[in-house]
Amino acid sequence: MTTTSNTRTPLLVLVGPTAVGKTRLSLDIAKKFDAEIISGDSMQVYRGMDIGTAKLAVNDREGIPHHMMDIHNPDESFSVAEFQTRCTSLIEDISSRNKLPFIVGGTGLYVESVAYGFEFSESGGDESFRTEMAAYAEQFGAQALHDRLAAIDPSSSARLHPNDTRRVIRALEVFHMTGRTMSEQLEGQQRVSPYELCIIGLTMDRALLYKRIEARVDEMLEQGLVQEVESLLQAGYERSLVAMQGLGYKEIASYLAGERSYESAVELLKRDTRHFAKRQLSWFRRMKDIHWVDVTDGNQAEEHFLEICSLLAGKFR
Repeated sequence: MTTTSNTRTPLLVLVGPTAVGKTRLSLDIAKKFDAEIISGDSMQVYRGMDIGTAKLAVNDREGIPHHMMDIHNPDESFSVAEFQTRCTSLIEDISSRNKLPFIVGGTGLYVESVAYGFEFSESGGDESFRTEMAAYAEQFGAQALHDRLAAIDPSSSARLHPNDTRRVIRALEVFHMTGRTMSEQLEGQQRVSPYELCIIGLTMDRALLYKRIEARVDEMLEQGLVQEVESLLQAGYERSLVAMQGLGYKEIASYLAGERSYESAVELLKRDTRHFAKRQLSWFRRMKDIHWVDVTDGNQAEEHFLEICSLLAGKFR
């Protein structure tokens, strides 16, 4: 059972860059503190996208419930607002069963939106503007559209990949409709949590992290990443879909389309993942309330676990 020192619902969060070791540690923590895991990854919501999203197989979850996985098909839209709504409900449900809600993931905006109860303003939409921006991207390329966003909202452009055209257009649309950038609106959010909140952040030596990223990509390829992407394409999921623009999917799809060699696609995937990890770390480092744990020394895994347990002991038991 989990208890807190006040009446607020407890919430544990574990963040860190891709390949830092969140998954293995999350299972140990969940068992120790009687927790249920909520995926804080914006890509693990998609069915059929398992290898490329590093989704933990059901048989490997050691009996611990995992939520926010496999809830959408790849051609269905998914937003941070939906993530927040679903998670808020899940947190109350898990807590009502005397279990500890435990968000684990690396999508910073999604995790923060729940941890601090962000309010998303309904700025409306302008269909003609979206059509105009989509046509611009079609004519001049996704990078040119991304450059337009960078000119008015550098923070959002750093967070969004150039190929994530839908979200780039939405960021441009927010500015078009309100006169305020999306990053300005995010900065204006109150960082006061409605929960009894504890955030653990994992970090490690950058060179070692990059080696782990490259090893993970190699492992994904051995597990059948190419076949997974091929199956999705054969099922009719277009490369232009937001889900198919995710790391691992867009690079392998370009190889399958004959646009680049296999070796080039793999190298691009490793490079893009390193860049993604760098963006993740930048996002997390500007968050407050994070207790950082350096997990560089793999031989100290037990010590790292005990360090985290001692951090949590004052809040949850």
